Amino acid sequence: MRFYLDHAATTPLRPEARDAWLAATDVIGNASSTHGAGQDARRLLEESRERIAAVLGSESIEVVLTSGGTESINTALRGLWDARAADSDAIVLPDGEHHASMDTVAALAAEGAGVRRVPLTETGRIEVEAFADALGGAALATALVANNEVGTINDAAALAAAAASARIPLHLDAVSALGHVPLSFRDLRADAAPGVGLVAMSVAGHKIGAPVGVGALVVGRTARLKGLIHGGAQQRGLRAGTQDVAGAAAFAVALELAEAEREAEGERLSALRDRLIVGIRSAVPSAMLLGDPIDRLPNNVHVLFPGAVGESLLFLLDVAGVAASTGSACQAGVAEPSHVVMAMGRGEPDARSVLRFTLGRTSVDADVDAVLGTIADAYARASGKPGAH
Repeated sequence: MRFYLDHAATTPLRPEARDAWLAATDVIGNASSTHGAGQDARRLLEESRERIAAVLGSESIEVVLTSGGTESINTALRGLWDARAADSDAIVLPDGEHHASMDTVAALAAEGAGVRRVPLTETGRIEVEAFADALGGAALATALVANNEVGTINDAAALAAAAASARIPLHLDAVSALGHVPLSFRDLRADAAPGVGLVAMSVAGHKIGAPVGVGALVVGRTARLKGLIHGGAQQRGLRAGTQDVAGAAAFAVALELAEAEREAEGERLSALRDRLIVGIRSAVPSAMLLGDPIDRLPNNVHVLFPGAVGESLLFLLDVAGVAASTGSACQAGVAEPSHVVMAMGRGEPDARSVLRFTLGRTSVDADVDAVLGTIADAYARASGKPGAH
């Protein structure tokens, strides 16, 4: 039997989203066609976009449908950079961001962009004052709403306000936060002047039970952004090409359900999370919870196991039927230290000795029991210290 504790990588498809996807595939027609069949598809597409916008607190025209978080982030960062003012030559990038942001900025840096780093605290938080200090004259800034590895929740409203005050366009990566914390593009923008402050926000459907391959970039009406994909005028020219009507319909259903359940599910997952944390500490007294102990995602348990290589622990747990991760799934298969842990001030040995357990809608007590039933033995074997627990 397998016990799945890697919901931050991807979470199971919701039956309601699957049903919506299948129903939408019966709608024949390209949503860009002007005949009746095309307009039927267009109607379903735009109704789905309106539903997505309602949950994300935006106007429907601001919702640009994408293939997921990575495309959304790339579109936002490169699009803002390409549309920047002539005298702006730097990107503000906090340490510990998702690789989709880090690698995009690295590519832009190779083309001449300057990069202003913002350090993390020892709990993985972006300090608002340090972020604000880095903004002056920058072309754009980006920041995580919640850290995808250690689960620390940032003060997104304060980061957006700082960017608005400095008159710098800001992109927020809300992929990990979606379904777990309140997200309103409109509220986070507050009274920012046109084209500055929060202008773009990325989300991904498969984190909340929509199909893999659908996501969205919310782009403010007044944002100056150049599209990456050309060949049509769809979606304000920001993402050309035939639009995925079935994916949009499934995403809308999953998003509405996730938002309706968010508060109750947050309480349930927090209880499971806390039980897992206490149990791991009891089984392995030297284990340390990383990330903010209070302001963290309700489903995230990120643990340092001193002296044990995370990859070895992961293998031993997998043999026992427990699925977890050593960090971002986008780096799966690459045995490297966690850049987030190192950004929090820890050395490479610690950054190689971490595991991330993440819970989701299908998680139950048995999943926690499975971890607690095997973690002490796995740690003893991985650390080479029999009786280490």
